[in-house]
Amino acid sequence: MAENFSLEEFLASAVDAAKKAGEIIRKGFYQTKHVEHKGQVDLVTETDKACEDLVFNHLKQHYPNHKFIGEETTAAYGATELTDEPTWIVDPLDGTTNFVHGFPFVCVSIGLTIKKVPTVGVVYNPIMEIRFTGIHGKGAFLNGNPIKVSSKTELVKSLLATEAGTKRDKATLDDSTNRINNLLSKVRSLRMSGSCALNLCGIACGRLDLFYELGFGGPWDVAGGAVIVREAGGLVYDPSGKDFDITSQRVAASNPSLKDLFVEALQL
Repeated sequence: MAENFSLEEFLASAVDAAKKAGEIIRKGFYQTKHVEHKGQVDLVTETDKACEDLVFNHLKQHYPNHKFIGEETTAAYGATELTDEPTWIVDPLDGTTNFVHGFPFVCVSIGLTIKKVPTVGVVYNPIMEIRFTGIHGKGAFLNGNPIKVSSKTELVKSLLATEAGTKRDKATLDDSTNRINNLLSKVRSLRMSGSCALNLCGIACGRLDLFYELGFGGPWDVAGGAVIVREAGGLVYDPSGKDFDITSQRVAASNPSLKDLFVEALQL
């Protein structure tokens, strides 16, 4: 099913879809400042759903035989199993808390897996006009310019990104803050930007050196970013050091020089 089209065509279609979704995000982003609390939640849901519908409809017109997995469809219809078929995996609005607060780290993430391998990726932040793209075997780009991961070789000189996670029970919070406490003495500093997809892209373009996250939403958070990191010369792996599983809700990323040091420091 994937044979009749080139990967470049897949990417071009994904970029078009991301641009259209970006217009919806941009419109909603500047509205959030004028709505009541209940309205904020409604606006997020509406923006999410509108973006996902738009992206899926755009891609289905071009590739009617492909499979589709999205955050909103999964929320509505239960988990969708990832198969070997070409599958578009979409996060229509990554960074929803940022979106509500008018903090500009929001994006639409579109990834295509073929035989379960992330192969094409687009991560587009329409507020800051930042577009990351990657095609398996063809490199990674930021607004059309080639990017590569940082060349850091020591944890102590590395900038780490992670997230506290969505759960607020004491056991989960203690786990995550204890881990962060332990890491803070070993790295230069820490950032929590609120977007898994943009954190991965931060690794890809060398703005960040280390990233891990546990218990994020699902494969839609990482499908686009994983391609971009790898094509920028980076590694994406399970925080334990094992192979990355796109369905596991566990991810770590860095340049190749830092992987073993990072895994040892994480102790997961």
